[in-house]
Amino acid sequence: MKRYFGLIVVIAGIFFAAVTTYRAASARAQEAQREADFTRIQKDYLERVGWIRTNPDEAAYRQELPSFFRTYFEQVTSHRNRYNLGKEFDEYLAELEKRGDKEERAQDKKAFYEYTRKVFDQMREGTYKPQWSATDKGMRLDVLSSDVVTVLNKPQVRLQLVLWGAQREERSDGKVKKMVTSASFKTKWKLTDERGKLIGEMDGDDPSMKVDFPERFIAEFPPQMVLGHYDMDLVPSEVKKMEITFNVNSRTNSGSDVAATYVWKLDVPSEWRLGEGQTWEGAEVTERSEEEIDPSKAEKK
Repeated sequence: MKRYFGLIVVIAGIFFAAVTTYRAASARAQEAQREADFTRIQKDYLERVGWIRTNPDEAAYRQELPSFFRTYFEQVTSHRNRYNLGKEFDEYLAELEKRGDKEERAQDKKAFYEYTRKVFDQMREGTYKPQWSATDKGMRLDVLSSDVVTVLNKPQVRLQLVLWGAQREERSDGKVKKMVTSASFKTKWKLTDERGKLIGEMDGDDPSMKVDFPERFIAEFPPQMVLGHYDMDLVPSEVKKMEITFNVNSRTNSGSDVAATYVWKLDVPSEWRLGEGQTWEGAEVTERSEEEIDPSKAEKK
């Protein structure tokens, strides 16, 4: 009987090992299918996004945008349902939670996730409606919003930016894969009165909260985008017009530079201006010729 019992144990062990091996192989096959399906969705997106990024007609861009995102997110929803991934898009938060105290700067990383999630939800829910948009050199820049917010107890205008199509490259050291995105900003504000007289200028480099690989936080975020914002001080009351020049440089994998320029000219909303008599804090006085300050004088000459 002992002999048979030993044989039964051996058979049971073989059966258990076979079941375990089968389940592991099935899980690997399922994962491979899931990755292949998601790669297909991204490939379809990248095939369609070229025209969205380069369409010079801003009105047509706005008209096509809802259906463009709707098609993409319908595919994403179908994919997540098929592979039981849920509807929350919170895998990054779950991973942070799993790491617990071992995760450095967890609160900062959660803040970047929430920042990215806000734009993602606008795209997914059909409420992504840029205030201004322009295209150059195959990249599109959207000013998504310009809300007045309080930063360190001070009112500022937050220009929320979304850049489409910056060059990027996946790199690996053999252990860890990393996406490197090339997108550097140089931005200039020119402030004038209603006659075009120069009141002041401001300069800025890369935007705050710059997210150059949103898929790090939400895998299904539309590929090849960069997020960020500028917090702009309220301007003097006499400023009536503003010209913002966004210069974006992106280096290709072959080493050449793509320099895009976007110029936004607008009438300054009243809520962007200081009240009468309020001082423009942090301003520096520089000397300019009369013609630079007041173009009308140059025209008279």
